[in-house]
Amino acid sequence: MPLSAPPSSYTAAVERYLTGAGIAKSSARIYRISLTTWGWMLAGEPAPTGPARRGAKPPVFPVTALDDPALPEVLAELAAARADEMDADTVNRELSIARKAIGWWQRQGWIVGDPTIGIERRPAPPDRTKALAENQIAALWRLDVGLREKTFWKLLYESAARADEVVCLNVEDLYPQDKRGKITAEGGATEWIHWQSGTAQLLPRLIARRTRGPLFLTDRKAPAGTPTLDVCPETSRARLSYRRGEEIFEENTRLLANPLASPEDIEDLDGFTLHRLRHSALTHDAEEGTSTPMLLARSRHASVRSLERYARPGVDSVARHVAERDPAAPRRT
Repeated sequence: MPLSAPPSSYTAAVERYLTGAGIAKSSARIYRISLTTWGWMLAGEPAPTGPARRGAKPPVFPVTALDDPALPEVLAELAAARADEMDADTVNRELSIARKAIGWWQRQGWIVGDPTIGIERRPAPPDRTKALAENQIAALWRLDVGLREKTFWKLLYESAARADEVVCLNVEDLYPQDKRGKITAEGGATEWIHWQSGTAQLLPRLIARRTRGPLFLTDRKAPAGTPTLDVCPETSRARLSYRRGEEIFEENTRLLANPLASPEDIEDLDGFTLHRLRHSALTHDAEEGTSTPMLLARSRHASVRSLERYARPGVDSVARHVAERDPAAPRRT
């Protein structure tokens, strides 16, 4: 038996999913775009791309149409055609979102089957641009964001620590005079992270006389049922989650990640991920001649092999290399 009456249309089912499944507002935009795109394919039509997408109205059909036994074969062909036109990351993200929504609709009892069965994720080629260029890092520090974000991002870059470790920092874990702090690493080990003057200048304002509890806090008081370890005993605010920190960073860096995008297109594009701050810090260190043992200690990788992708020269290093060997370029005397 359905938990509630099925919505009248696929579009209505999408909205019910976004609100009922607790999708964050900042993520709902991407989810809605992906599910709207898949609405065409679930109706047996190719999804519009490029200029044809603007102003295109998605087809109207009941969500129960997803149980049509002929749909999986048609959908697989349409998804394959779309995969030939779009990059693998976009196609895989859309497929993942569609499957989450379909699973939620199944649990509501609105549909029985999953028309995406048989559609496989596309292998994504390695991204050689994960390390941000120096001018991108400089532009990041100029963004008009709050103190929490400034401190969080600066700490991630200066320490080259993992974001999921940093959000778990407590005020009592910090040693400000030594510019270092204790984190719980993968596997449960306690390790040190170190930062520089940029973070050191911001931390006192962020801590604001607090002596214990989560370092990075949400703007609102913690809801009932929040674990005690994730609540500040002095402000009653909750610990900032990794997911929320990622959403804020992605949203604020869309223009930096897509500098040539028009204002009307920027909402449909993605910004940077927090992991790229760690990747950038290690790549920039390697470019400046930091030894492999020091990079291993700083990154806390278990082996040199796992560090290799970070030590690959970044875009600025390659640009300087090419410019220095340009026979037509003016030479300093």
